[in-house]
Amino acid sequence: MAIELLDEHEQGERVREWLRRNGFGLFAGVVLGLGMIGGWQWWQRHQHGERVQAGEHYQAALASIQAGDLDAARNQAQELRKGGVYGALIAFDLAKAQFEAGDREAAIATLQQAADGADPALEPIRRQRLAQLLIDAGQAQEAATLLSDAADATGLETLGDARFALEQRDQARGAYEEALRRMDVAAPQRRLVELKLTQAGGKPSQPETI
Repeated sequence: MAIELLDEHEQGERVREWLRRNGFGLFAGVVLGLGMIGGWQWWQRHQHGERVQAGEHYQAALASIQAGDLDAARNQAQELRKGGVYGALIAFDLAKAQFEAGDREAAIATLQQAADGADPALEPIRRQRLAQLLIDAGQAQEAATLLSDAADATGLETLGDARFALEQRDQARGAYEEALRRMDVAAPQRRLVELKLTQAGGKPSQPETI
């Protein structure tokens, strides 16, 4: 029994000695862990607040567009320059309204500026719409450069339009053919792309039947 008591005493001393050597590290680890949890919660609240604020800016800018006050909408859109999805959406709406109002250059500038902080999922749409405006403005080479790595059907179709405007018919046919390959057989746009391909000197292939 004496040996067992002595072992318990020695074990207790060893535990206390270990705590004396490592107690600060344990305390610091606990504090660090609590700090990380608190920091994460703060970051989540901060992100939520920014999303709410961006949504409010978007609604205000949209209301200005609908009211025909494009100058106010442009100023409000500046608040969403790096607003992710909201920034891209308001740029699309504003550019469309500017173009319809006869200010093509302003529409081009709006979509160019939207590249700063653009949402990756909407970036192909921004580039395709910008390219359409550039072609309309007689800047087909800039449009072709902008869409040189297009991988979606709509982007490839617009790339074909740019190449056709530059009288590069072989490249235009290639872009239209690739657009058709990436397009659903029942897509409403398909017939128009086939007509463009024919105009460029190509021949639409017949869809395979099972």
